[in-house]
Amino acid sequence: MKSRATLVALATLFLSLIAPPAQATAIPTLGASTTLAAYPAWEAWTAYSAGTRVTYNGVDYECVQGHTSLPGWEPPNVPALWKVAGGGGETTPGAPGTPSVTGATDGSISLSWGAATGTVTGYRVYEGGTQVAQVTGTTATISNLTTCSSHTYTVKAYNATGESAASGAVSGSTTGCSSGVPGKVGTVTAGQIGDTGLTLSWPAATGTVTGYRIRTGGTVAATVTGTSHAITGLTACTPHTYTVTAYNSVGDGPASDPVTATTTGCPIGPLPKHFLTGYWHNFDNKAAKLLKLSAVPDEYDLIAVAFGEATSTAGEVSFSVGADLAAGLGGYTDAQFTADVQSLHNRGKKVILSVGGEKGRIQVGSAAAATKFADSVYALMQSYGFDGVDIDLENGLNATYMSQALHSLRTKAGAGLIITMAPQTIDMQSTGMEYFKLALNIKDILTVVHTQYYNSGSMLGCDQSAAYSQGTVNFMTALACIQLENGLRPDQVALGLPAGPGAAGGGVVSPSLVNQALTCLAARTNCGTFVPPRAYPEIRGAMTWSINWDASSNWNFSKTVKPHLATLP
Repeated sequence: MKSRATLVALATLFLSLIAPPAQATAIPTLGASTTLAAYPAWEAWTAYSAGTRVTYNGVDYECVQGHTSLPGWEPPNVPALWKVAGGGGETTPGAPGTPSVTGATDGSISLSWGAATGTVTGYRVYEGGTQVAQVTGTTATISNLTTCSSHTYTVKAYNATGESAASGAVSGSTTGCSSGVPGKVGTVTAGQIGDTGLTLSWPAATGTVTGYRIRTGGTVAATVTGTSHAITGLTACTPHTYTVTAYNSVGDGPASDPVTATTTGCPIGPLPKHFLTGYWHNFDNKAAKLLKLSAVPDEYDLIAVAFGEATSTAGEVSFSVGADLAAGLGGYTDAQFTADVQSLHNRGKKVILSVGGEKGRIQVGSAAAATKFADSVYALMQSYGFDGVDIDLENGLNATYMSQALHSLRTKAGAGLIITMAPQTIDMQSTGMEYFKLALNIKDILTVVHTQYYNSGSMLGCDQSAAYSQGTVNFMTALACIQLENGLRPDQVALGLPAGPGAAGGGVVSPSLVNQALTCLAARTNCGTFVPPRAYPEIRGAMTWSINWDASSNWNFSKTVKPHLATLP
């Protein structure tokens, strides 16, 4: 959560740390089977500025949008960021013709399709959202498939400008169904998920099919003749895993890959179904408006006090009213602050202590530090009346020991404990990141993750097909989708945005766009070009950095977003 240094100083420091290459850089050829370990020099971040030229597979590319890249983001893997040098006049190709199946073996399916219009570098074949082939011609063979299995493919053309729209879909099956049983059922999807039920659907299996058996934990949950089924009578807020097999008089074919879905209706704790969080400055940054805690308006449901600080003891957290804040307000004591916490409680609000921030140096890297963290935070909760803790460690964390600390704190504080997290966008790009691992480790006690969708530049979304620009509806929805589709419940996901000009170096958006993104996620309506794979009516709400910056902008963020939350499902 960027806070105490001025934005200009932050931007200057950041650029000095990741200055772009001064000249063109030769990039090694990265084939489909190449591992990053083969190119250790590319395992670090690399910064590019607009106009930088690089050579990739003998082709010169020019950066069209400045960004900082991880391995695999070099040209042409994210076409939106690169163009062929001198190819500025290109446009995205037209959609290829609908493919047809031209052959099949026990382990492969061959396809052909009509050429796309426009300038075409090549074609990518997709099964669902996964790329399975990349070719320069209009035919492809997808290999290493399961014998007697069904698959559905689409094709996209691409050039330096980007990818085309997808072609029509075609379904095909591998051979080898000699045993007489049906083939393996393709990808099973779960939809229409409610508190006590959900609907499963799947593509038809190959061979002679009498019907399908849906199993959970080895037990047949349903036997049907069609390729979808609504399952009812489930427990709310519970993960359920299913496989589907096709059967005939000979027997059952191979089981599908498992699909897991969690029913809705999870307890949402002491906060509204959809709520607004704001950070309150316990410091004077000489820019945002200073406020006593009692001045926080009713639009805010959850107030995160920024920040708890580290001590010389690993894991220990301390807090007191900032001396610069007290001076700027003409006096503000710990006793007055504590009374203001109680005043907010009387108004139905919750107050938590945020630990970390941009300058935070709290480290929980051992069992002893985890114990000290839990003990010290609990002591501050008792002293000041905090309702929980926010994890905003921008300088790294250890998911294992922080999980231990937070579970210990929950044991001390009880079920009413509020735990929130404020990771940066890069921290939630994949489940392998420590922040994402922490969120999943504490999913049983986690209240919400409000990722900071700003100060990050362009980022990949859950479709992994484009780098979306910060400050757009697509950016918010496509990145939130990563969490929603990778283990967190919708009620544990919220959108974190700056409250107005000055609050962040990039990613400042109109509050109306925040509302549009929330509607898109909750109902799959009013979206940008990215449309999430399903609706998430229990999406939790929004967070802003910060209440003080909102005050500096005439409360535009809270007065726009809070009323909209009441319109969500």
